[in-house]
Amino acid sequence: MDSQLCKTVALSFSQAIEKITDALKSEGFGVLTTIDVKDTLKKKIDVNFRDYIILGACNPQLAYQALSADGKIGLLLPCNVVIQQYDDGKVEICIADPEEMARQSNNNSLTTIAATAKLSLSRVLQKV
Repeated sequence: MDSQLCKTVALSFSQAIEKITDALKSEGFGVLTTIDVKDTLKKKIDVNFRDYIILGACNPQLAYQALSADGKIGLLLPCNVVIQQYDDGKVEICIADPEEMARQSNNNSLTTIAATAKLSLSRVLQKV
């Protein structure tokens, strides 16, 4: 999948969640939703899955600009951030690439907004 920004981190799973949340805040993003995939899959279909969290992150200013340019862009919001720990112990953080999401809308006015969001989210990953 080429539509994401990813980084493997030398942190525990819980440390990675804390660090990425702090880094998102430092760039103006809030976490609107937290989905514990491991817990959900265990409860719903009684399977064991690795540690896997999906954070729904939103920068209100960028979201407002994007929604003003294309009301349907809300289908692609908020920006998903995945933190997962593989069986070998490695922890990876991936963030949906806003430029790829904007391309799906076929609205050229979203290009600048998406580029700004991507730069900001790239800085988020650098801070972790």
